[in-house]
Amino acid sequence: MKRGDILPPDRYREDFAPLRVDNPVCYLDNACTTMRPDSVVNAVSSYYNETPACGGRSPHRWGYAVTLMEAQARKSVANFLSAEKDEVIFTLNSTTGINQVAQGIQWQPGDIVLSSDKEHNSNLVPWLQLQGKGLIEHRQVDSNSDNTFDLEAFEDACSQAAGNLRLVAIPYTSNLDGVTNPVKEITKIAHDFGAEILLDSAQAAPHIKLDVKDIDCDYMTFSIHKMLGPSGVGVLYGKEESLGNLESIRTGGKTVSKMTTDSYDFVSGPSRFEGGSSNYAGIAGAKAAIEYLSRIDKSWLAEHEVRLNKIITDGVKDLDQIKILGPEDPSLRGGVTAMSVDGIDVHDLAIILDEAGSIMVRSGFHCVNSWFDAKKISGGSLRTSAYLYNNEDEAHQFVEVFGEALDALTNS
Repeated sequence: MKRGDILPPDRYREDFAPLRVDNPVCYLDNACTTMRPDSVVNAVSSYYNETPACGGRSPHRWGYAVTLMEAQARKSVANFLSAEKDEVIFTLNSTTGINQVAQGIQWQPGDIVLSSDKEHNSNLVPWLQLQGKGLIEHRQVDSNSDNTFDLEAFEDACSQAAGNLRLVAIPYTSNLDGVTNPVKEITKIAHDFGAEILLDSAQAAPHIKLDVKDIDCDYMTFSIHKMLGPSGVGVLYGKEESLGNLESIRTGGKTVSKMTTDSYDFVSGPSRFEGGSSNYAGIAGAKAAIEYLSRIDKSWLAEHEVRLNKIITDGVKDLDQIKILGPEDPSLRGGVTAMSVDGIDVHDLAIILDEAGSIMVRSGFHCVNSWFDAKKISGGSLRTSAYLYNNEDEAHQFVEVFGEALDALTNS
């Protein structure tokens, strides 16, 4: 077979060391963390081996190289988002970005924050903390019966909060069931009622072409480790005006332009929010990950993920003990299939899948504990999540081994 004839997922598989071994694992836990291609690993190693210094401080050649790399990485992320480079802040992860917004806004009495009923704990706990301190009121909008976003209910909720609605904090794509929300419409409605909007995009950034100017969101967060990059690096995007009104929660070195024993002046731009030495190795890896991901055809990726999801969905949907969370149609869930399993501990099922078939999936509450509690699903769910390097053989492999594992646990 000529190289040009190799199917895209198999071509991408060549770039990932864990998949170049004999009998590689079947990794279907990409919504949690993705693998990293060689270019990302090499970028991280290059920082440690060639220029292991701080950026923005020392004038020597290593310091200059790191400063230049960080600036280039910020520009790469900005291009990825269709944003300006000064609107890009490097954080630890999405959670840190959300907390920066939550703790940085100057709240006024009566302010209301509105979110959905499917929030990751990272986009729920900060608002509940603020509510517990009496700084805001938090309200949520329930989804439709199939777990898709209810625009009508959302607009009603905005109307009921009119005059006090300060912020709408919504996931772009849900990590519970893979449903992508109509964020452009949500943003317009939020703005019509005078609110800013924060999009938790941790599950969208690896899969969807992002354009913050087109969406017109005020804030967006995501984590690089879910999109082919290193752990410990995330991004907070903010409009210039929004960032200008935000108080930094990470002050100290690199954040001030003038300092005396009793006064200080903050620098302008992203550095005001990036106090202390940064994760330079992680930022180098983030740059490589963004560049790799920018070369992927997002239309092909969407079709590929749904194609794999359809194999998995068709293989499990008619099993007696299985209930798929969210819409049954896989095209509405991207590459994610989350399922509750009656009478079976999903953690036991996940362990058997790993030990018997080298299949790696997620089990539990996926950090959306509040949704499972509201639905009285005490055991959580088993979740598969496909990505660009997964292939149809792996989807079929999951269905086969899953059925065998289910039978074994049912009849034990």
